[in-house]
Amino acid sequence: MSNVKWAIDPAHSEVQFKVKHLMISTVTGNFTQFEGGIEQEGADFSNAKINFSANVASINTGNEQRDGHLKAADFFDAENHPNMVFASTSIEKKDDSNYLVHGDLTIRGISKPVVLTVEHTGIAKDPWGNEKAGFNLSGKLNRNDWNLSWNAPLEAGGVLVSEEVRLLAEIQLAKAN
Repeated sequence: MSNVKWAIDPAHSEVQFKVKHLMISTVTGNFTQFEGGIEQEGADFSNAKINFSANVASINTGNEQRDGHLKAADFFDAENHPNMVFASTSIEKKDDSNYLVHGDLTIRGISKPVVLTVEHTGIAKDPWGNEKAGFNLSGKLNRNDWNLSWNAPLEAGGVLVSEEVRLLAEIQLAKAN
């Protein structure tokens, strides 16, 4: 069976993160510039190879000052490390639509293994006959593993920004012709 290639449709996809602020509320951010795809072997996605890259300078949390700090050396160091990259290493099929995707996430030049929970939400044709596939992704990571460790202690205890970051993505792929 031949390989099938799919590319992210950025107009119909979003990549977000959520992190606790002051340990009492959650700040949501997203990356507005990203690309990637899947090379699929076989009838389902269990043997697929996944690649993804986000331009970290495209980070948007709705606050220009915070976004500037996140792009700076305290966090992503976008000037020296412009991209965050993910490459799958294996996929575990849980059932017809749920997978665990294992891969290496590289941020600031540091690669660490991560596991993402992925739901395949279906395949459909758009009005122009293009085949599309949908996926929901989620995962958690400790930002300190990638030296995104800036923080400030709080007077009452705890820290300004939690170490745990939740990743969420809604991805639509377009099948290559």
